Amino acid sequence: MRAIDYVAPTSLSEAVSVMAAHGERARALAGGTDILVQLRSGRREIDVLLDTKQIPELNGINLNDSGLQLGAAVPCYRIYQDQAVAAAYPGLIDAAGLIGSIQIQGRASIGGNLCNAAPSGDSIPPVITLGGEAHINGPNGWRTVAAEDFCTGPGRSVLEPGELLVAIQLPAPAANSGTAYLRFIPRNEMDIAVAGVSSSVTLDDSGQNIVSARIALASVGPTPILATAAGESLAGQAVSDEAIAEAGRLASEAASPITDMRGTIRQRHHLVDVLTRRTLNIAIRRARGEE
Repeated sequence: MRAIDYVAPTSLSEAVSVMAAHGERARALAGGTDILVQLRSGRREIDVLLDTKQIPELNGINLNDSGLQLGAAVPCYRIYQDQAVAAAYPGLIDAAGLIGSIQIQGRASIGGNLCNAAPSGDSIPPVITLGGEAHINGPNGWRTVAAEDFCTGPGRSVLEPGELLVAIQLPAPAANSGTAYLRFIPRNEMDIAVAGVSSSVTLDDSGQNIVSARIALASVGPTPILATAAGESLAGQAVSDEAIAEAGRLASEAASPITDMRGTIRQRHHLVDVLTRRTLNIAIRRARGEE
């Protein structure tokens, strides 16, 4: 690992100035659980590592009537230990508690997971199904990008040289809504998902009919995937095993997996189908207040 400069700005304007001055040769450190490994292995070469843990805008949790604004550097443990956030966004908590070990969760952040842009990122599908938006600041000012459009390829995102992800904005949960995330891994913990699925549903007041749904997939394509047809197939449908099975089939069709040392194409398609049905059932129970 070659020598690099380390800076820890205390303001967003200072951080953007440093990032803009170094362009592609600068990287932000939210938790460091990915970037430090990449630097040590030689996968990335940079001149400046910018620590974001001292910047207030990147380290705040603001939950109000309009939703949740989550700073990009907020570590996972702060999210799942916040009872109000956990109650409002259980699908996000499903993922935050799966990222690495307890020690890793003391540093790793949802924002860092998104910026790392790994197709297997556990927190990205829940952010997508919850309707999340990325708030980005850079030399040209502010812009907002939908979570499903943020990742552009393995390890690549929409961030331009000099830009920082400042926060993730999640809208307030709709009445009678629920979200869930599940993944399949070969080991009990601390492994990369062979496949992962997040499902979000909104029910009518009777709890018997689906008003809308969103389904997102991990580890089955070059980026996390919003399975649009699968979610849309449930809108206006009565809650039934048949409707859920059809959504599982369509989600599997939306996947474009590869065969590697962790799983085969056939296995991953099957897992997406199964995990979609399971997460939809959990999301429906949560929407009904049953868990």
